[in-house]
Amino acid sequence: MKIGNANPVIAGLREQIEHLEGVVSRQKSVLPFGVDDIDDCLPGGGLSYGAIHEFAGGGTGTVDGAAAALFAAGIAARTKGKIVWCLTRPDLFFPALAQAGLHHNRVVFVEVDKEEDVLASLEEGLSFGGLGAVVGELVRLPMTASRRLQLAAERTGTIGLIVRRWRRQTEASDFGQPTASTTRWRISVLPSEDLPVPGVGRPQWFIELMRVKAGECAEFTVGACDASGRIDLSAGLVDGQGQTRRSQHSR
Repeated sequence: MKIGNANPVIAGLREQIEHLEGVVSRQKSVLPFGVDDIDDCLPGGGLSYGAIHEFAGGGTGTVDGAAAALFAAGIAARTKGKIVWCLTRPDLFFPALAQAGLHHNRVVFVEVDKEEDVLASLEEGLSFGGLGAVVGELVRLPMTASRRLQLAAERTGTIGLIVRRWRRQTEASDFGQPTASTTRWRISVLPSEDLPVPGVGRPQWFIELMRVKAGECAEFTVGACDASGRIDLSAGLVDGQGQTRRSQHSR
């Protein structure tokens, strides 16, 4: 029996294969930082699209929390397309986001009353497809919810950025609980790096890559996001011996 291209069974199988290949292709694409020391720690050389990534401040205060939000904003700024940012507290400082490369005309803010609604909005945004990134501000990220977000991201290839923000010090311990996130980052503010102009310095961050699937955990001292959303390794040292410290075990 001769089977041609018009056979509906073969055509259906081909469509399924093309769909699966497209999903795999999206999962393999990454967004590099453009900093070799950081990209070398990440599978594929960058942050995976079709995945969710977590960010939190190194302390419980607002300064480190703001740095975590700006770090996520800089990542979102380097994607293509509109950004959906889901939150319960409308306290973002737009000029600071613009300084990190994320301008207001690219962002659709979704303000809701409860964290459950943030999770629902995140899942809907990740499932929609065609967005540059979907950002959500959360105190807690339960494992079941994180798995739903990860699956939604995998289906469309959209990158999900979860900014963990604490209202009380006791809530910070939830950041250590397991989730389905592909990477987990902690950002702390350091004294500014001196510049040739008196009284002016470039903001510096201490970044901890605390968890990465199939990659290496590490720590970096970096200059904060510039107007294009990019960071770079700072001239300052992490511990007096070098700018980067890697753990001995991959996670």
